[in-house]
Amino acid sequence: MPQATSKLNAFPVFMRVEGEAVAIVGGGQEALAKARLIGQSSAVLRIITDAAEAELLAFIAANGAIHIAAAYDAAHLEGAVMVFAASGDEALDRRVAEDARRLGIPVNAVDRPDLCDFFTPALVNRAPVAIAVGTEGAGPVLAQMLRGKIDRMLSPSLGPLASLAASLRGAERLLPKGNARRRFWSDFFGGAPARAMEAGQLSQAHDAAVDLLLSNAPSSGHIALVGAGPGAEDLLTLRAHRLLMEADVIVHDALVPEAIVAMGRRDAERLPVGKRKGCHTKSQAEINALLIELGRDGKRVVRLKSGDPLVFGRAGEEMAALRDAGIAYEVVPGVTAAFAAAADFELPLTLRGVSSSMVFTTGHDLKGNSLPDWAKLAISGATVAVYMGRSVAAEVAGRLIEAGLSPDTAVAVVENASLANRRRFHGTLADLPSLEVRADLAGPVMTIIGDAVAGANFERSEPLAAHRHEGAAQTAAEGAKR
Repeated sequence: MPQATSKLNAFPVFMRVEGEAVAIVGGGQEALAKARLIGQSSAVLRIITDAAEAELLAFIAANGAIHIAAAYDAAHLEGAVMVFAASGDEALDRRVAEDARRLGIPVNAVDRPDLCDFFTPALVNRAPVAIAVGTEGAGPVLAQMLRGKIDRMLSPSLGPLASLAASLRGAERLLPKGNARRRFWSDFFGGAPARAMEAGQLSQAHDAAVDLLLSNAPSSGHIALVGAGPGAEDLLTLRAHRLLMEADVIVHDALVPEAIVAMGRRDAERLPVGKRKGCHTKSQAEINALLIELGRDGKRVVRLKSGDPLVFGRAGEEMAALRDAGIAYEVVPGVTAAFAAAADFELPLTLRGVSSSMVFTTGHDLKGNSLPDWAKLAISGATVAVYMGRSVAAEVAGRLIEAGLSPDTAVAVVENASLANRRRFHGTLADLPSLEVRADLAGPVMTIIGDAVAGANFERSEPLAAHRHEGAAQTAAEGAKR
């Protein structure tokens, strides 16, 4: 376990290079890699080689770099603020390093840490924001892996937002020092200006920043209706994760795993409003009122819903309530349970020549005397994904069989789709009523019905028929009469 007193042998700094010369000695891939790295800055590139490869020559032409097409000489380094020895030849790289030190210029020799005055980091570029990841040369691959993770976390709009912030630094004098300025910048980076920039609306972001500056009032609240996906943390979208990290309050359903809620800010308030079958901690009207209250209090809220908020998530009611109250909101889609269940089964939801359409529904849509339209689509070949259908499995099967769907139609069932403890079952429509008597299924169940299901991978699934209770076919028929 690393000791708390561990100290860095290389201290990270940011060097000013605007308009300054950076010299790179070499003509191959090592020199090209350094040229691409430094080319992200406003430095003047000076590339020294009499044997440049074609790719490096193309880079020089495209980026306006200075090419000294001659054998290396120490005089070529004069006036540079940094030097890279990238020839691939150890003797030449050592000579370059010694010359640079004699001239008082910091030097980096590619893949030769003993010759380096500094190390180049893995760089996350959101200019003018830059994040550098270094390992003191011990693990370049590790640095690249970390860079990739950080890069995915940060919005592409961060750079333009930071540039807009820089343009307002003088105007912040309108605000008194202390809490007022801190509140302004917090609202700037987490409020309306940031949201407008995220949407690519530069002028609206500027106007929102000016309004915020002149009003000297807290930013208005914002609600994000976020899909948490089917349960696996790594199926959460990058945008959803960013919003969770920015949220003041996380309002979450019961089916959202704690591991996903915990991905939010540690100091965020967490409000469970979950609904499970037969157990509602809050009514939908109470949830709507809570979101409006939080929005009016200026809170940044993530309304975290299992799966996708627009698929049986009652997002329509919440959006209507927020619109009527004048509260800003956005919708962030998630991986809905049907897609996760299909992936668990390697099941094609559409299959050329078999099924070209699909239906999302709940088993409770079969209540009443008339068949819903989707049942007719199932008979004509659509793949049907049934949410929350375990307790009405017999009725689903019975009504579909009565309507003309073959009892031999393929069925796939997944409990806890996408999670490590998922369970998979396969069978036919005639086997489906057995789900109702399964006391061992405690998690959410997704059922997929249709001819395309026959193309699934059933190797790691259990047959429904093995649990089919006596008279299942009769139960299905009786379900049709309910």
